[in-house]
Amino acid sequence: MWLNSIAMSTQSTQSEGIHYHKEEHYNSEALEKLQFHYGEILKLLGEDPAREGLLKTPERVAKAMGFLTQGYDQDPAEVLLSAKFREEYKQMVIVKDIELYSMCEHHLMPFFGKAHVAYIPNGYITGLSKIARVVEIFSRRLQVQERLTVQIRDCIQQTLNPMGVAVVIEAAHMCMQMRGVQKQNSVTTTSAFTGVFMNQIQTRQEFIELIGHRLK
Repeated sequence: MWLNSIAMSTQSTQSEGIHYHKEEHYNSEALEKLQFHYGEILKLLGEDPAREGLLKTPERVAKAMGFLTQGYDQDPAEVLLSAKFREEYKQMVIVKDIELYSMCEHHLMPFFGKAHVAYIPNGYITGLSKIARVVEIFSRRLQVQERLTVQIRDCIQQTLNPMGVAVVIEAAHMCMQMRGVQKQNSVTTTSAFTGVFMNQIQTRQEFIELIGHRLK
């Protein structure tokens, strides 16, 4: 496992002030190799990794990449099953505006936005936070938005076997904003459906309307 855990704690008292303690547990072999290669990359870019401001940069970047790709070590199906409950609810369940941050596999640059996920139970429901966790796990891998959308849909469909699943993702891609075409206001929307969301136009339309509605 590349990234085992990250734990942070703070303590504040009037006499002692603020104390910050951070514990990180990484695969030391992978971390060492990544540090070396990022140091070499800095040299190829024309930088001096020995100068003061860059001394710890290879280590920091290696740890950052471990955090941003920790989804490879997690099983989203297990997350759903950990809070799977028998419930005869057969209406739409929507978890919308789930923040997501991922890395484009083509340029290793971030894309970020929101996911909207719905399913119609068929005898079983799962904890609401588990839906967000599934989005998080698949996002923390090298991705393209199209595949990410389908992976979220298929995981929920295959694990819970609901009457249907709907996923919509809206995201901005830094590879389009900082390089290449450089269109800062562009947003990419992808969608994926199964079951009743695929076969019943009215159900799909209800989902689209609900994710666009904002509570007063």
